[in-house]
Amino acid sequence: MSIYQFYAPTKVVFGKESQKEVGKLIQEQQCKKVLLHYGSNSAKKTGLLDEIETSLKQAGIEYVSLGGVVPNPRLSKVYEGIELCKKESVDFILAVGGGSVIDSSKAIAWGMKYEGDVWDLFSFKGASSGAIPLGCVLTIAAAGSEMSNSCVITNEDGGLKRGHNNDNIRMKFAIMNPELTITLPDYQTACGCVDILMHTLERYFIHGSKMEMTDAIAEGLLRTVIKNSLILKKDPSNYQARAEIMWASSLSHNDLTSFGDDQRDFASHKLEHEIGGMFDVAHGAGLAVVWPSWARYVYLDCLDRFVKFAIDVMEVKVQSSKEKTALLGIATLEEFFVQLDMPITMEELGVNATDQQLRTMANLCALGNKGKIGSAKVLLEEDMYQILKATQKIV
Repeated sequence: MSIYQFYAPTKVVFGKESQKEVGKLIQEQQCKKVLLHYGSNSAKKTGLLDEIETSLKQAGIEYVSLGGVVPNPRLSKVYEGIELCKKESVDFILAVGGGSVIDSSKAIAWGMKYEGDVWDLFSFKGASSGAIPLGCVLTIAAAGSEMSNSCVITNEDGGLKRGHNNDNIRMKFAIMNPELTITLPDYQTACGCVDILMHTLERYFIHGSKMEMTDAIAEGLLRTVIKNSLILKKDPSNYQARAEIMWASSLSHNDLTSFGDDQRDFASHKLEHEIGGMFDVAHGAGLAVVWPSWARYVYLDCLDRFVKFAIDVMEVKVQSSKEKTALLGIATLEEFFVQLDMPITMEELGVNATDQQLRTMANLCALGNKGKIGSAKVLLEEDMYQILKATQKIV
């Protein structure tokens, strides 16, 4: 077996009213000035920002604020944050929100240490030279960015949605109070649940060795998210289900579910990034559209994994052939998306892409990923196009 590393330095503070610990946690970082970074007015309306500001003041911590982060976080906001942080001599960033706010914060933190244009990091033109430290108060369970080393930013110039990974961007702490997610719209909750599943599935469907324990963790996480997603569909205020989903969000993207293998797939994510970059759709909804078409395109190349998934995760009955069992597993997860009121076609997503737009997205995906993506099946540009084309209809 190869040598593997698991690195998860983020301190997690989990539970009701955990946001009240923020002042103490930032004091431990011995910083001088904080950027309080957040998204829409919801953090203000719920009183969360007031609560955090009070905690910072009581701890004697200076801060400046920057709101306005949107889904598919924009490079222009990152530039604005870097400029503000340099002007105010900020040495710590506190993200209050979900994955979009956290990713915007990460890019700003990189930009504070990088001498050139921070977009270089996302376009293979430069390497991260460090970052100022960060922490977060999580309000959306979805991206897992609170415990991951990854960041995804959208460049409005060309609609390019690109990612960059580096361990130097991992959060110093993540405050997780499941109660903060109860006010989310049902659609946003469902999008988050899909994203959590996808972060695990992208590590599950690979070629290569897999440890039995890692598989058991991944499969347990998948079953737990499916179960509790349906509970929240009926009872959005269920605290226990919110807690299960929030913790699964972190575990799905901190590489715990890939320990013991040396590959990732992430083809569905890469393809969705192009849809999100061109049409600005909700990330989780886009993944619900892409994954079934991707799965049906690649399953024969990773058949035993798809059969295992169908039986051990989706709990389907064994069919007369491996192929039929695998396809039933795919269809069962697709039906779960429907139960969550998620789209499963481009049309349901509100996107009417022309053939030229499909080819452009495939081309951009290929160019942005050095020509190929995937592990379950290595996909070239024509494969990417065929999968995107298949998302326009229901099988």
